[in-house]
Amino acid sequence: MVLAYERRLDLVKVAPNAKPPVCKIMDYGKYKYELAKKEKEAKKKQKVINVKEVRLTPSIEEHDLKVKAKRANEFLKNGDRVKVSVRFRGRELGHIEIGREVLMKFAELTKDNGVIEKQPKMEGRNMVMFLTSKKE
Repeated sequence: MVLAYERRLDLVKVAPNAKPPVCKIMDYGKYKYELAKKEKEAKKKQKVINVKEVRLTPSIEEHDLKVKAKRANEFLKNGDRVKVSVRFRGRELGHIEIGREVLMKFAELTKDNGVIEKQPKMEGRNMVMFLTSKKE
């Protein structure tokens, strides 16, 4: 305590639960500043991953599917996740295998930029599949 006072620094407990407690002489204000600076730098380097959604129907035409796949490829190139959903209405619920085929065809069209993260699965009236960008 006397040494810290003479040097005009702070005495900080590093490990208070240790036997005996471990203390360190340092400038506490400077230490807090350095921690905040490191945290801010780490936050800058963080990549935010967005989830984009593409909606399809079981009776979608070939050209429309290609247009949607092209848009999904752009999302995947930007590093976003893509949620592809097929909405079933009325009698379409009796033919969910058609929706699965549409999703697999969609995955085939986007295979250059993305991979299937989560296989097609029914969620209520929708069948959902997730795609992520390929790791280089």
